[in-house]
Amino acid sequence: MTDRPSGTKINQLDPHARRILERAELEGIELIRFLYADHGGVIRGKAVSRSRLAERLSTGIGHTVAMMAMNMLDQLQDVEHMGPVGEVRIVPDPATYVPLPYAPGAAAMLSDLRRPDGTPWEACARTFLKDAIADLATEGYTLIAAFEPEFTLGRRLPDPSGGPDRLVPIDDSLCYAGLGFDTAHDYTIKLMRALETQGLRVEHYHPELGPGQQELSVRHAPALRAADNHVIYRETVRGVALRMQMWASLAPKPLADQAGNGTHLHLSLWSDSRNLFAEDGEARSGFIGGLLAHLPALTALTCGSVNSFRRLAPRMWSSAYAVYGPDNREAAVRLCSPLGDSGEPNLELKPSDSSANPYLALGAVIHAGLDGIRRKLDPGEAVDVDPDTVPGRYPRLPASLDEALDALEGDEVLMEALGPLRRSAYLTVKRSEAAAFAAKDVSYELFNHLRVF
Repeated sequence: MTDRPSGTKINQLDPHARRILERAELEGIELIRFLYADHGGVIRGKAVSRSRLAERLSTGIGHTVAMMAMNMLDQLQDVEHMGPVGEVRIVPDPATYVPLPYAPGAAAMLSDLRRPDGTPWEACARTFLKDAIADLATEGYTLIAAFEPEFTLGRRLPDPSGGPDRLVPIDDSLCYAGLGFDTAHDYTIKLMRALETQGLRVEHYHPELGPGQQELSVRHAPALRAADNHVIYRETVRGVALRMQMWASLAPKPLADQAGNGTHLHLSLWSDSRNLFAEDGEARSGFIGGLLAHLPALTALTCGSVNSFRRLAPRMWSSAYAVYGPDNREAAVRLCSPLGDSGEPNLELKPSDSSANPYLALGAVIHAGLDGIRRKLDPGEAVDVDPDTVPGRYPRLPASLDEALDALEGDEVLMEALGPLRRSAYLTVKRSEAAAFAAKDVSYELFNHLRVF
């Protein structure tokens, strides 16, 4: 290995780190991005050159604490302990190293935010999920998950009237139609190859309901890996599009009059090689009960933007009511029937999208489900109709980000799980976004969401 700092010896590194150094040189990698997700749901990071990689694998890259007080409009918020004084380190997880096929010469790793002494920082979202997974393990459970994203593929064009740029979809094909497959074919093949190169196994693909709307799902994984995969997925969807002079947006509602982009969260709970969601037992019942009990507050974390609530409306197949039911696509929690004799049943949480920080979203889901198991919460009767056809019978989910944040502030379990610094920062950042978009028109909201997500 050339250009290694004299103070770093390769045999002092763990096996993952040694392999990364060897791969980076072999693959001609020049820059390695250390990525994290912030409270605004934005994927951010810094990059290190290959010549300094060996050292930075252990030290991380210096970073101001203030960045976790930044909202999605790059407006810094006033959060105690997140001002101009204070440092954290962006410390990569070597096990997550992937080359970036859409950015030749670059690679990336998912990262934790740590204090200079190496201890976890209380505002690190990835650590929040790790802690939730550990809490689940104390009860003898593990969670397998998969994010199922939709996105809109098109081109970003100037508005003829001088307003914000518009997203013009690549087609006007019908849902699941052959024309949609053909129009997006070149992009889809490049995207699949890029994801597979990064270790994400593609399962299904189809053109979705809205113009230019795509759905491509990847295989489930243990909870932390599933959230890491979703960050990689988001970056890759947009990176491949940019290399092809297109624009891809995972925003919940990039086009006000078209179908929204969900990112349904699929879950299965395991104990001693048994899928507990395949059994009608206390664990499944309690987990569903916990999700439903905390769902108003959960939406503030799983549907983390003002734009999210344009999608969460009745009769939009996106869920607007806190109910569950077997294969009910208007229920917030759908009991998914297995595919074939070897398939595994799972739960699908429908109020979820890609404007959320996946680590906070999945961590909060775990805490909600675990609370339901511990308290043996009864989810009630399964619903086998569209809940909107029975007015007043079922609880409505929050209709705005502000309503969801109010519910989160009132949820003792989730507020305790988030902890003082993280909850203060998250609520402040999200309140600022709600206020900023309330002061502007719809085109401003749509543009900034399609631009960021």
